[in-house]
Amino acid sequence: MTGSSSSPVDEDTPRHHGLGSRTAAVLVFGSSAAVLVVEIVALRLLAPYLGLTLETSTMVIGIALTAIALGSWLGGRIADQVDPRRLIGPALGVSGAIVALTPAVLRTAAEWAPAVLLLIASLTLLVPGALLSAVTPMVTKLRLTSLAETGTVVGRLSGVGTVGAIVGTVLTGFVLISRMPVSGILIGLGALLVVGSALVEWRTRRWSTTPALTLVVVAGGLATLVAPGSCDTETKYHCARVVADPDRSSGRTLVLDGLRHSYVDIDDPTFLEFTYVRAIASVVDTAFPEGEPLTAHHLGGGGLTLPRYLAATRPKTRSLVSEIDSGVVRINRDQLGLRTEAGIDVRAEDGRLGLRQLDAGSRDLVVGDAFGGVSVPWHLTTVEAMTDVRRVLNEDGLYVANLIDHGALAFARAEAATLSETFAHVALVGAPADIGLDPTASSDGGNLVVLASDRPVDLRAIQEALDARQTGWKIATGDDLTSWIGDAQWLTDDYAPVDQLLQPSSQQSSQ
Repeated sequence: MTGSSSSPVDEDTPRHHGLGSRTAAVLVFGSSAAVLVVEIVALRLLAPYLGLTLETSTMVIGIALTAIALGSWLGGRIADQVDPRRLIGPALGVSGAIVALTPAVLRTAAEWAPAVLLLIASLTLLVPGALLSAVTPMVTKLRLTSLAETGTVVGRLSGVGTVGAIVGTVLTGFVLISRMPVSGILIGLGALLVVGSALVEWRTRRWSTTPALTLVVVAGGLATLVAPGSCDTETKYHCARVVADPDRSSGRTLVLDGLRHSYVDIDDPTFLEFTYVRAIASVVDTAFPEGEPLTAHHLGGGGLTLPRYLAATRPKTRSLVSEIDSGVVRINRDQLGLRTEAGIDVRAEDGRLGLRQLDAGSRDLVVGDAFGGVSVPWHLTTVEAMTDVRRVLNEDGLYVANLIDHGALAFARAEAATLSETFAHVALVGAPADIGLDPTASSDGGNLVVLASDRPVDLRAIQEALDARQTGWKIATGDDLTSWIGDAQWLTDDYAPVDQLLQPSSQQSSQ
């Protein structure tokens, strides 16, 4: 044929004012992934200050969804009034700059202006989330060059955005957080978004904002280095530091998310700093013959103070520890002097799952001390969990646990009720005002120790041991314990509102 010819057209070449399909897919995929990365990492940033509770998670998810809804609505409306090509680059760049500044801004606000932390946290989530979510309707507008393909374009980009969100979630949860500091993730993401902004502006011949936004990202990185609240180590679950005791050369305190979780004397594992640890040691010392080796399981590891103590006072004791945070396990080995020959086997695993792997009647002792930030793992508090604890204990076995609560102690009462439903003998150890034995004194809350067994325990001997260690704590059991529990409902896998029952200290004091 003559008179006309056709030439191939690159799929990625814009038609009229449109946008190539591959470029559109990359923009929608990347912006959707970035929203989820910011959401997940924000939880890690806020946990040291607000706790990793159901309320904190709900708040962050709610703000992220609000940002997505707001950005999608406003992005689509603005795209109908202004050429979207002028908006996509700035939306990516400004969101990148805010994301890069987020670690320094949040940590500084938490230390210097805690009253406005929630407001600032909301803005650092809402603004970049809305800007990134606005990219999808803008891109969709540019791709809709024909009404005949509206359904195809909208459906395709919606699917691409969903896949991007999935990849962002999985990549952050399974890869990034385990390999990079939280601040590094956000600064790196901010840099990528600014680079994306520069590429978009290069395609549209616009360079107005890129240099300034690049400087903001650099400033964010530098500010993070000097911002308060930094960590020695960022693990999968915690911001961790090891602090040397100025009054005891071999003393070390493990600080997780700003709270003192464990005190370890590297040279003398029999030295017990925290009152609740001395109380647990008093219970164990009197419940079993002196020096007798035990087979113990520990739900939660921290600094492994109790396993070290048992290894020192009861040679040949075998302690298996379920510690969910592998980073904390490394800290014990690298900084807290844990030796492989100590008879302590630490497994990076969830405590409930670890329990299920143990044989029935295989343990003399189970110690519950799993706690993160200002929250407690609810699935380790229920009747079903305690039934599994009872299963792995032998007939003379003992369960002893650290409880932390304040205010009305609603969680501690519910947990005591739960244990009373599961075990034949239950007792509570704590400050007299906290356990109802001194009604004239006000209760401040804090640490309590609960012990449970199917055989009676010598409570008089335990009290003598508590007095010898100068704890100032007493024991409540029988009618006193029943009165203290009151009408508290026990916890089950089907109903365990632990985050609502547990009241953290207003000052988040150490354990």
